[in-house]
Amino acid sequence: MTDRTPAEPGFAVDVLFTDGLPDLDPDAGYRGAIAARAAGITYRQLDYWARTELVVPTIRNAAGSGSQRLYGFRDILVLKLVKRLLDTGISLQQIRTAVEQLRAAGVHDLAGITLMSDGASVYLCTSNDEVIDLVSRGQGVFGIAVGKVLREVETTLVDFDPTAPDPVDELAARRSKRSA
Repeated sequence: MTDRTPAEPGFAVDVLFTDGLPDLDPDAGYRGAIAARAAGITYRQLDYWARTELVVPTIRNAAGSGSQRLYGFRDILVLKLVKRLLDTGISLQQIRTAVEQLRAAGVHDLAGITLMSDGASVYLCTSNDEVIDLVSRGQGVFGIAVGKVLREVETTLVDFDPTAPDPVDELAARRSKRSA
């Protein structure tokens, strides 16, 4: 947290949702199928990433057969960022490093972060000067503005109807098919 007042530049606001979006509970848990859909990944990927501890749900992890993982908003944001990095061809080892850097950054810093990559490494940039410095050295090939991805996840989760029944995920459908 910062000791600045709201009128001062750089004041950190404790609100993830602004600009007319509803103020969702930051401790709300999203089931795996919803988290996977919001992140744009398959349930199978979500399950694998949780089991290999790439992205572990912070609200509730699975505790045996039949238990459900619950993902927080930040977890879904990280899932979507992992997907974007994979889509660009970044190695899983480098993605793990980037995820560790994001965890260390904290929730309040995420909107101002840009992930840059040269195809081999991922760099976490917290200012425009760092982005410019990286690009001017010829290292930055592409960047992912975390704030933009954060906004996409917010919008996606707002569009989900929390009262709607959970969609059936791939693994649950297969288990159901086998037991029938």
